[in-house]
Amino acid sequence: MSLKIEPARFDSEDIGEKRVELDMSHSEAIELVKKVCEKNGFGILVEFSPSEVLNKKVDADRAPYHVVGACNPEIADRALKQSMKLGVLFPCNMVVWEEEPGHQIVYHLSIMKIARLLGIAPDNYEWKDIIEETGENVDNVFEELESKN
Repeated sequence: MSLKIEPARFDSEDIGEKRVELDMSHSEAIELVKKVCEKNGFGILVEFSPSEVLNKKVDADRAPYHVVGACNPEIADRALKQSMKLGVLFPCNMVVWEEEPGHQIVYHLSIMKIARLLGIAPDNYEWKDIIEETGENVDNVFEELESKN
């Protein structure tokens, strides 16, 4: 099966990729991510642990893995006014996984940038502003998380 786009042509900036490593327990990292997201304009809409579900349902023996679904309501409203299709990518997820005990990875991709690359968001000034604003908020989150190490 071939892809219609070549993933290798996109760098981390194109997709708004962010990653930080935290030396703390998994539960401490999750609480820190939620606190820092909320401090930087995001509410937490949903959170769940795929590892817990998979370990229970299919005896997967997965290391801790948690998804924190963050959302800035004002920006989300502006984004949906531009493209109703965008909701399929909501919320902005921060993923926390345990690389090894006491060492966590926090990872994020920009749904706003990805929506534009997929063609489900317009190529206009309003969308550019939405990308810039969410990018600044996410940058602030990751800068603060990095400072906690």
